[in-house]
Amino acid sequence: MRRTRKTALAIAVGAFCALAQAEPASQERIPLTLKSTSDQAEASGFIEGQSLSGTTRNWYARERAARGPLWKYRKSDGSRHDSHSRDNWLQGSILNYSSGFTQGTVGFAAEVAAYNAIALERGRAAIAGPNNRTLTHSDGEALDQWSKAGLANIKARISNTTLTAGRQAIDTPMLAAIGNRALPSSFQGFSLHSAEFDNLSFDLGSFDRVSPRTEQSLSKFRSEYGAAGAETDRASTAGVSYQPFRSLSTSLFAAKVDDFWNQYYFGANHVLGDSATLSLSTGLNYYKTVDEGRKKLGEIDNDTFSLSVALTHQAHTLSAAWQQVNGNEYFDYLHETNGIYLANSLMSDFNGPNEKSLQLSYVLNMAPYGVPGLKFNLYNARGWGIDGTHYRGTAYDVRGMDGETHYEWGIGTSYAVQSGALKDTSVRATYTAHRASKAQADGSLNEFRVVTTIPFNIL
Repeated sequence: MRRTRKTALAIAVGAFCALAQAEPASQERIPLTLKSTSDQAEASGFIEGQSLSGTTRNWYARERAARGPLWKYRKSDGSRHDSHSRDNWLQGSILNYSSGFTQGTVGFAAEVAAYNAIALERGRAAIAGPNNRTLTHSDGEALDQWSKAGLANIKARISNTTLTAGRQAIDTPMLAAIGNRALPSSFQGFSLHSAEFDNLSFDLGSFDRVSPRTEQSLSKFRSEYGAAGAETDRASTAGVSYQPFRSLSTSLFAAKVDDFWNQYYFGANHVLGDSATLSLSTGLNYYKTVDEGRKKLGEIDNDTFSLSVALTHQAHTLSAAWQQVNGNEYFDYLHETNGIYLANSLMSDFNGPNEKSLQLSYVLNMAPYGVPGLKFNLYNARGWGIDGTHYRGTAYDVRGMDGETHYEWGIGTSYAVQSGALKDTSVRATYTAHRASKAQADGSLNEFRVVTTIPFNIL
């Protein structure tokens, strides 16, 4: 892997040398000043500012095990059988009503969203449930359709600061709604977002339940990789986002997941140059995780980071990302969240104990060639050095991992309609292959996925 590291370093050094001759992005420092406008001062009223909109998504995924069977299904007689395949096909629809804010010093608003999913593929052997793709009964029989209130909250706003209470979607490095299925997840609790400054904002939130992507009821939080029976009653987060320069944005967050862990995050993104000639984007993501309270997941001491660089010249973007886990357990995050802002979180998260990984990717944007909205991408990622032999806890099944390796490659295309009645409709198709050594947990499989999302507005 020394050659791989040298290659990544050479890419970065070469990029900086090339950019020395390029037109740099603005390095102007942004002064820390209060906003001259107030969102609440511009409130139009509860009814006057209301909207009714939504999306409908056709979600199809076909998976095939490349080696031994990876899934099981239950026949109507109760017998269980191994399966080398899994097919899930659903239509997920969201109808979202948002009121405007009432006028005055303190404004109030409400938001409600109805979620509905229809199972287009219902065969027990095909869907191989239960899983987090198609909602099934405990015996694996699919529900033909199901509905729930995905969002239901009230908001109070003063100036540019908004308090939201109820079921909601948020986006932070530790707690973030995940939308890679027919329907997204959401969280029950409260959050506060304050953006009183032009380039500085604060976020605060505390949640006691999650509404999973493929469930009708609320659930307690559990971890993505830890013991299945371990649950927590509350997850809280606080953070600040700051843009000191036009070209640099940073964020610092902390999260407390009761009796699981305390987690700390730092992220920075920098853009140098002009993509019309040549630009370099650099991204750093760092997480520190330590055990907390009753230590339901045992002792945790984990440092994980990713560093990515991306060169863009007009239609072409070439990227390299290095990711490293320093800890004898998985880098873990909460299930039904997207709380993993790491560059190599792909089909696999490349987050095994002590794992190192490198990803190379290429994106072609067809807009400069006269087809705006059309993109192609491909990538290859490799992980190695997975070692859980020094783990002494019981919450993570890693002690059988000794020098495990895996790799993943994918190719995809997406198109977003630019105008007309179907404007902003998107279609994305991807093919991904993952190959793993014997004890690496993700297995060897291929997946073909097609997702079509159509937005609509009623009010």
